[in-house]
Amino acid sequence: MTIQFCGAARQVTGSSHLITLDNGTKILLDCGLNQGDDEFSGKKSEQKNNNDQWYFTPSEIDCMVLSHAHVDHCGRLPKLVQDGFVGKIFCTHATKNLGAIMLLDSAAIQESDFQYRTRKYPKQTQRPPLFTAASVKKTMSQITSINYEEWTTIADGVEILLRDMGHILGSASVTLRISENGKKTVLGFTADIGRPNRPILRDPLPMPEVDFLICESTYGDKLHQNAPDELDGFLQVIIDTCITKKGKLIIPAFSMGRTQELVYMLDRLFEAGRLPAIPIYVDSPMAVEATQIFELHPECYDYEIHAYMLEYPDPFGFRGLTYIRDVEQSKSLNTRPEPCIIISASGMASSGRIVHHLFNNVSDEKNTVLIVGYCGHGTLGNALQSQPETVEIMHKIVPLKANVVSLHSFSAHGDQAEMLAVIRNQIPTLKKLFLVHGEYETQQVFSAYLQKNGFTCLIEIPDMGDVVAL
Repeated sequence: MTIQFCGAARQVTGSSHLITLDNGTKILLDCGLNQGDDEFSGKKSEQKNNNDQWYFTPSEIDCMVLSHAHVDHCGRLPKLVQDGFVGKIFCTHATKNLGAIMLLDSAAIQESDFQYRTRKYPKQTQRPPLFTAASVKKTMSQITSINYEEWTTIADGVEILLRDMGHILGSASVTLRISENGKKTVLGFTADIGRPNRPILRDPLPMPEVDFLICESTYGDKLHQNAPDELDGFLQVIIDTCITKKGKLIIPAFSMGRTQELVYMLDRLFEAGRLPAIPIYVDSPMAVEATQIFELHPECYDYEIHAYMLEYPDPFGFRGLTYIRDVEQSKSLNTRPEPCIIISASGMASSGRIVHHLFNNVSDEKNTVLIVGYCGHGTLGNALQSQPETVEIMHKIVPLKANVVSLHSFSAHGDQAEMLAVIRNQIPTLKKLFLVHGEYETQQVFSAYLQKNGFTCLIEIPDMGDVVAL
C-alpha cells in the first residue's frame, strides 16, 4: 500500500492523506481546507496547495474517514463531492452534527463574500465559491456516523476504530486494520491531538499500537501555559482592556470548540464573582448552533464540567452574555462606544464577521485583539500577531494601534510533551512515523525531541504530494 500526503504536509492547514491498497482501494483521511490564502487582505500566501485542485481524482476514492469538524480537516468535503466523490464518509456522531452546520455556514459565507466582492469591485474577476449549499446537502447524505471504540468495516479487508482525541467535540484518532496479501497492517492517524485537563472535553486517549503512524505536530516545539495561569491571564486581559482603558476586547475564535471553551471560562469567572460587569457578545450564528449541539452531546464531557453543571446547569449562558445572529445587530457592535468583549469567527481571522470587527476596531489604542489559538501563515490573525504599524484588511491599509495579545495556552492542540504522552505507547511496535500538520521548522524540532525520548523508528517529514510505499 501507499500513502500520498495531499495536505497539511510541512504546513498546518488542509489535512488530507490518501491511502491506496495493493488491490486499488483508495481511502481518504480528512479533506480539509487550506486556510493560508487570506481573501480579505487580497494577498496570496506561499502555501503549497490550492483549494481548487486535487492530487487525485475524487471519483476514484472509495471511501473517506473524517477525524473532526474543524474546517482545516473537513472544509473541502463538499468540493470533493461536487467533483465526483460518491462513497461513504465515516465519522463520529458529534462530528456529523457539527460538520453540517460548519459546512453550511462556510457555503453561506463564500456565497456572501463573492456577492460582496462582485458589487464592491465590479471590474475585477472574482473567484467563485468553492462549493454551494446544494453540495453540502449531498455531502451530508453520504455520511455514516459511528460510535467511538467500535471496529467498523469500511472496505473489503479494512476496519477502522475511532477513539476520542479530546481536541474538539467528537474529534477522533483513526486506526485502520488492513488485511491484504496474507498479512495484517495497522495504520494510525492521530489527526489533531487534544490536551489533558482542558475545560469541557475528556482527555485525549492513546491509540492502539500501530505499525505506521501519521502524527500531527502543530506545537512540536512549544510548551503551553498551565491552566491556572491561563484563567488568571485571561481575566487580566479583560481588566486591562475593558476596565482600565475602557476599550473593547476583540477575540477571533472558531465557532466550534474554542468559543464554547471561552464562554465556559467566562461563566466560571462570573459565578465566582470575579468577572467585571461588562457586556459580552458571541457574534456568530454558527457558534449559536454549535453551542446547541454541544448541549446535545454531554457524553463527550469530562468529569469537571459534569460536576460544575450539578450546581450551574447551563455552562454556556450567564447574565451579561448575548448571542448574536442578526447582521444588523452585529454591525451595531462597531458603533457602540462602551467597553465590551466581542467573540467572533473565524479563529484565524481569515473570514467571517470577525474581519469587520477588526477593521472597525484595530485603529483604536484603547482596544485589544486577543489571539487564542494557532493562526496559519498568510492569515490576518498571523499578520496581527507581529504587531505591525499597519495591516491590510478588506483591501484597505489601516493603522494598527490596538494591543495584540496571544494566549497560546487556549490552544486545543497538545504541546510537545502532551503529544509525546499520547503517542509514547507506540514505541515498541512502530516501524515508521510521519509528521504532518506543522510548519517544517517545528517538525524538525519535534522529530529530534521524539528521538531523544525513545523513538528509534524512522521519522519522516513528507512534503506536499509525496507518495510513500509501506
